[in-house]
Amino acid sequence: MDLANHTWTQSFLLAGFTTTGALRPLVFLGTLCIYLLTLAGNLCIIVLVQADSRLCTPMYFFISVLSFLELWYVSTTVPTLLHTLLHGRSPISPAVCLVQLYVFHSLGMTECYLLGVMALDRYLAICRPLHYQALMSRQVQLWLAGATWVAGFSAALVPASLTATLPFCLKEVAHYFCDLAPLMRLACVDTRWHKGVHGAVIGVATGCNFVLILGLYGGILRAVLKLPSAASRAKAFSTCSSHITVVVLFYASAFTVYVGSPGSRPEGTDKRIALVYALLTPFLNPIIYTLRNKEVKEAMKRVRVRIWTMLKEA
Repeated sequence: MDLANHTWTQSFLLAGFTTTGALRPLVFLGTLCIYLLTLAGNLCIIVLVQADSRLCTPMYFFISVLSFLELWYVSTTVPTLLHTLLHGRSPISPAVCLVQLYVFHSLGMTECYLLGVMALDRYLAICRPLHYQALMSRQVQLWLAGATWVAGFSAALVPASLTATLPFCLKEVAHYFCDLAPLMRLACVDTRWHKGVHGAVIGVATGCNFVLILGLYGGILRAVLKLPSAASRAKAFSTCSSHITVVVLFYASAFTVYVGSPGSRPEGTDKRIALVYALLTPFLNPIIYTLRNKEVKEAMKRVRVRIWTMLKEA
């Protein structure tokens, strides 16, 4: 393709979702409600962990870090989704588009690493209970949490910087936010090499973490099956069930988009699947960690009673 024959238009257009006039306000309000509930739910978990001393454990520390990450993760894409639902195709500058691409993938890869750290925490708690407090000291917790952010934001530099160097001839992004595959379809050049590098970086990061999680839970399963009573086995499994549910939701949807072959799926499938890991999973995470967790529900009652007492004394 002759690049000289193409004039760059200084902005991309986010296609978003096609909705009819009657449905558009309902879809917008529904999405807005999910977004606000997601923010409220994740903020609630962060406040609970900070306010209740009984939740000052490594497991709940990492859950609060995940909730903090989800606040930024969902806020990276949902505002543009809401804008396209309300106004249809929406312009976005190349700089903002590439920043969104980088931040979204940085947070996504950080979550992959964080889920691996959370699996390690459960492994040490169940398989090394006598050494758990020493192995998961506060300093180690902070180091592991910080390392996930550094690793995530470093790894995402590769696909984001390669995409930024592409010459673009088309401007309409067939998505509701700037993602790798939709942007590469707009390039004037062959992007097979770029796709290979993107696949290697994202695949190694997510694949290695997924294998690590499977290995750790394999060790947990062996240790739990050796426990003497059914009650102790059920208690051990209950501490892992929420994390396993979150891992399955996140990896199943992400692998479908980034590991599968885009050409084998109907057009528009990727952006519908993206709703699962970019909107639905952050929305469900607080529900999974509260409704299925007795300690969190009890902490909510204690904090509620404390607030009510303070209001009565005021």
